[in-house]
Amino acid sequence: MTTSAIIIGASGGIGAAVATALRASNRFAVVHALSRSGTGLDLEHEASIAAAAARVAEGPAPTLVFVATGVLHSGHDPERSYRAMTAEHLLRDYRINTVGPALVARHFLPLLPRDRPAVFAALSARVGSILDNRLGGWHSYRASKAALNMILRNLAVELARSHPQVVVAGLHPGTVATDLSAPFQKGVKPDKLFTAEYSAERLLAVLDGLTPADSGGVFAWDGARIPG
Repeated sequence: MTTSAIIIGASGGIGAAVATALRASNRFAVVHALSRSGTGLDLEHEASIAAAAARVAEGPAPTLVFVATGVLHSGHDPERSYRAMTAEHLLRDYRINTVGPALVARHFLPLLPRDRPAVFAALSARVGSILDNRLGGWHSYRASKAALNMILRNLAVELARSHPQVVVAGLHPGTVATDLSAPFQKGVKPDKLFTAEYSAERLLAVLDGLTPADSGGVFAWDGARIPG
């Protein structure tokens, strides 16, 4: 059956690599590579998300929606202490890391088929795990990713009723050599600093191995489940 894939954030390192890998796989009739710079989809403007979903709806039904967006720094370094927290920083990270993917879900999930397997995935982060937090700090980023993980869990519970074959998953890509991680790569062992292409390959392999029983979980690039 003819289907499509949707990559949100396709101008970023991981998003671009995912789009390239999917096109090379020939698994989808259409791969929609959406981004603010390329197609005008801006996670901070819901109307642009709705417009993109309307365009996608004119073609083959999507069986993969992959949200490859996120912000860690850009005018704000991750806070090392609670004394560095500001409302501006907290809200910026929530808008992009939590609210943006949630609005993508609102407008794109209705396009998924109800009668066959499909996937809604979003880049999360190991530091979004509450149980795994031993170091503290990075308040805005950690909290926004933890909130994203809760959104994904909620979506999984709801979709299990209407779309029983759909998998919803958060993905931890590892430390990838992209602009997002550039200031924090010092000290990372060479074998733990991934290319975007390798990370994309691993994340797509992880998604291929998930079943509806895994829906709502967060998984690392090696397939290991990350605690909530």
